[in-house]
Amino acid sequence: MPRKAGLFLTLGCTLALLLAASVPAYAQSSPSHTSISQKIDETARVTLAGNTRPEARAARDLGPVSDDLQMSHMYLQMKMSSQQEKDLDALVTRLHDPSAAEYHKWLSLAQIEERFGSSQEDLNTVSEWLESHGFTVNVVYRANGVIDFSGPASAIREAFHTEIHNLDVKGVHHIANIRDPQIPAALASAVHGVISMNDFRPHTNVVSRKEAFDAGSGLQALVPGDLAAIYNINPVYRAGISGKGQTVVVLEDSDVLPEDWSTFRQNFGLNTKFPSGALTQVHPQPVGPANGGSCADPGVTEFDFVEASLDTQWSSAAAPGATIMVASCADSTTNAGHFIAMQNILTTPAPPPGVISISLGEGETQAGASLNAYINRLYALAVLRGVSVYVAAGDTGADTADGFAPAAISGINVSGLATTPYNVAVGGTDFEDTLLNAVSTYWNSTNGPFFASAKSYIPEIPWNDSCASQLLSTFEGYSATYGASGFCNSAVGENFLEVVAGGGGPSGCAFGAPAISGGAPGIFNNAYAVVGGTCKGYPKPAYQYLAAGIPLTACAMFPISVCSPRTDSMVTITYSASM
Repeated sequence: MPRKAGLFLTLGCTLALLLAASVPAYAQSSPSHTSISQKIDETARVTLAGNTRPEARAARDLGPVSDDLQMSHMYLQMKMSSQQEKDLDALVTRLHDPSAAEYHKWLSLAQIEERFGSSQEDLNTVSEWLESHGFTVNVVYRANGVIDFSGPASAIREAFHTEIHNLDVKGVHHIANIRDPQIPAALASAVHGVISMNDFRPHTNVVSRKEAFDAGSGLQALVPGDLAAIYNINPVYRAGISGKGQTVVVLEDSDVLPEDWSTFRQNFGLNTKFPSGALTQVHPQPVGPANGGSCADPGVTEFDFVEASLDTQWSSAAAPGATIMVASCADSTTNAGHFIAMQNILTTPAPPPGVISISLGEGETQAGASLNAYINRLYALAVLRGVSVYVAAGDTGADTADGFAPAAISGINVSGLATTPYNVAVGGTDFEDTLLNAVSTYWNSTNGPFFASAKSYIPEIPWNDSCASQLLSTFEGYSATYGASGFCNSAVGENFLEVVAGGGGPSGCAFGAPAISGGAPGIFNNAYAVVGGTCKGYPKPAYQYLAAGIPLTACAMFPISVCSPRTDSMVTITYSASM
């Protein structure tokens, strides 16, 4: 059975694929695409479907929170006009077409605000409406149409006709809106929704087993020198390409300890070979007038620190000459810190860093319609500015919603952070050396300089560490994974009775509202969101047609124009990064 060689969630910065300020409200002139034309009537409302966490429907409801509970730094997402969406798609294509005049001519923040931002009139109207209900507008980000606002829970009830309740979810306290929010119908043409009225967060992809799986002689440790040997990066390094002069941003919910990063580089010889490598830590704030900074220093947090350290060190292993920038913000009451950090980085007028890496995941059905829309628009902003966004495909197979649970019950539910057309989804594989009984073919019996021992490229296979893996089952001597005598019911197999595998699959619920189903007693005692209902995935973009590794659909057998509008879905692929 292949051995897991390491956790690599940020190594997408080594791929050759490059996809590519906040302003105060009541400022700047308006472009011509103002959408709000009716007077606001609070009695005429529309419901923003698909924006209630599934846990809020079945978890034990402990009643409403205190009226004065402060809901800080919520994001309201505005809509683009249909013409802006068409223009955006066309421009992104030209930005990446070597024959186009716009090839790699990235836009400035001011150009994006003018061409693709919300009109100032619409931003002013929505900001004034929020303030009329007791909210404080902290900052307006015109480039991707976001309004940062804060206020008490009582204002949520008054403005959005929903309530924030206390929830007991598997013994853990949470808060969330108890039903889909509503807004006046007059605003519906301009407002997509509020991306979060809860304290649920995208999760890290780090998991520690109680009992490590020992295949034969044990796990083979992987070090930076092995990475370079296996993927033949050394010739690139010798040519002077190591990331020198570039900045790789890793978005985190924790600070890191610089001494850990320095020790990592020192022990594995990176400081000697690539002295330009550097580490910085920032807590990016919005630019321009704002009601208080949105990015608080999270400090070193107990669990997120592990992910942050892993990302920082192995990004430096892959791009050893680059500056690794840890951008970390504390979570607000309603908002994830890594979104706050990325939002502020991309809306700074100065040229942004070339690469942003994200190692968190959240099922599309869990994220909800407005958060999915926000992620898509945020990544589009990055592409327009020439920033490559790499996101972990995840370690939970094709069902991010049920990661590390005993069973996958939410359907094909890939991570909403990794499924947009504007990011590269990066994952890992297992090496096949042990399964092929060929360890000595690919590994030296002794370590070389800085502990490296890999000889060359090692055949890879998609990884599956659940007991449902046929390869794992066969390796352990079982003919089937299921049944009373199957691997999953064995003493060894019960250690792998969980959803843990390389992530990927088609987008299924980027838009619309999922179906909500009751939990199975003894396994899940809370409701869960299943891909279904009115769910739809991102349409498959042109660059995925007839591409290697993409499932061939009926549509893909014909010219793209024949299949427009495209109905098959964007596919999240687990790229080989060195698992």
